[in-house]
Amino acid sequence: MARGINKVILVGNLGNDPDTKYTQAGMAVTRISLATTSVRKDREGNSQERTEWHRVVFFGKLGEIAGEYLRKGSQVYVEGEIRYDKYTGQDGQERYSTDIVANEMQMLGGRGGGGGEGGGSDRGERPPRSAPPRREYPQRNAPAAAPAEPAAGGFNDDFADDDIPF
Repeated sequence: MARGINKVILVGNLGNDPDTKYTQAGMAVTRISLATTSVRKDREGNSQERTEWHRVVFFGKLGEIAGEYLRKGSQVYVEGEIRYDKYTGQDGQERYSTDIVANEMQMLGGRGGGGGEGGGSDRGERPPRSAPPRREYPQRNAPAAAPAEPAAGGFNDDFADDDIPF
């Protein structure tokens, strides 16, 4: 019998700063509240927005990264799985929770703060990432020429068909 699939993909904005705690073994556990908003038109043609709030948990190294770089208002892409838990509260009542346990995360938006209010960091701005140097490969049987301007798709398409190895 085939296994089931439990996969969640969310793109949204943080409703608060991340809350990072550490287990006794030293593993980071970071929790965020993530808002996703969808827009649809009603029968009269008016736009209706609906915002859903998701509890997202990051563990380990991903938890450390989320706690360090995410801030309230940051836009983020999260992949993970949905987990339902049942527990007994301090008052003896049974309670239920639904969390997204993240296994992948991508920060979206610009460097200036992650795309929202309060996106700055108390720890100062992180240094800019530098792209690896671009390598130029000469074409076989072609005269050396200046590099071509990027095509409309944003990449150079300056190779001959006989450069393809298959």
